[in-house]
Amino acid sequence: MTNDEFISTDIDGATDTPWPQRYRTAMMGSAPAPLRLLVRGEGAYVWDSEGVRYLDFLAGIAVNALGHAHPVLVEAVTTQISAIAHVSNYFATPPQIELAERLRRITGAGDRGRVYFGNSGAEAIEAALKLSRLNKGRKRVLALNNSFHGRTMGSLSLTGKPALRDAFEPLIPGIVHIDSTIAALEAAIDDTVAALVVEPIKGEAGVIELPEGYLKRARELTTKHGALLILDEIQTGVGRTGAWFSFQRAGIVPDAIAVAKGIAGGVPIGALITFGEASDLFATGQHGSTFGGNPLATAAANAVLGEIESAGLIENAVQRGAEIRAGIEALNSPLVAEVRGAGLLLGIGLTEPVAHRISTKALELGLIINAANDTSIRIAPPLIIGDAEVAEFIAIFTQALEATS
Repeated sequence: MTNDEFISTDIDGATDTPWPQRYRTAMMGSAPAPLRLLVRGEGAYVWDSEGVRYLDFLAGIAVNALGHAHPVLVEAVTTQISAIAHVSNYFATPPQIELAERLRRITGAGDRGRVYFGNSGAEAIEAALKLSRLNKGRKRVLALNNSFHGRTMGSLSLTGKPALRDAFEPLIPGIVHIDSTIAALEAAIDDTVAALVVEPIKGEAGVIELPEGYLKRARELTTKHGALLILDEIQTGVGRTGAWFSFQRAGIVPDAIAVAKGIAGGVPIGALITFGEASDLFATGQHGSTFGGNPLATAAANAVLGEIESAGLIENAVQRGAEIRAGIEALNSPLVAEVRGAGLLLGIGLTEPVAHRISTKALELGLIINAANDTSIRIAPPLIIGDAEVAEFIAIFTQALEATS
């Protein structure tokens, strides 16, 4: 199939009813109406059901690390599903063990590190929350205001966004949300705290970085008070910020990290990786997942992580992120207040609440970006992007800005 070809809009050929109506009548109303019907992808591009091509600078919200239909991932999934796709957790498989060992290596967790596999970021956070309950029998957990950790009842309890939480109260007790300042952390932490759970960069909030020195001070204070330092690296991990994981840029070692999204390039998987003594907390039977660590997902993750490493995509994230940042800043647009983030997880802070207008116009022009809120644009392109994609992004984003001014 060439780049100019596309799949029929009939979906399954069973009806002539327009797809938006079919979606509305078949899907739960918990999500907003989809913007387009996407039917295929290749590299950093996707095509909709009308044959329109889009430059994908969101990558499934930081998921498609290798872009779309990358041959390494396609081959790995095809090979594995032809052999064995799933076994229960009564058995092990070679790709599962290989991935656990790989994660211990790239995180630096080493021989004392341990890995739990689930199916999503929310499941990884659920495992992290249960881990905190095993820390000295403590029940108090600190999390940050304006944070996002997922939508399950446990991960939502950690999420610091009242608009998402209010309809589901009461949530898990004992979780205290504090401001994202070192002073607030120093005032809140004591010997009753089981864990501090933070995102190194708040992606859903608009790509907001923690204050300088926050993670180092958090490591000092959690160690002093016997609390676990648990990092949500679901969006920041797997090379996206210019290191395998964002905590490595801060020069600290956490007690556990939750990862998902880009780890398998679009195949669902999540993991909790523990470091040091935290690896001894879970006992047999205290947690599990039917699909977690299945051979299909772990084979996909091994392929993705292997390609990131061998193709130098972490270094590419640093280079391309700097180019994008410089390109945006060079526009000197009155709508752009700042560019935040690191590597290929960037937030564009706006001077006016027009983020949704900009993202809508960009989509009309063939560019997928995300309005994280009224004044923030989030971009998280595939790690494979090069000169052509960066130049095309700047050109279309410029047009979207000018059309909104």
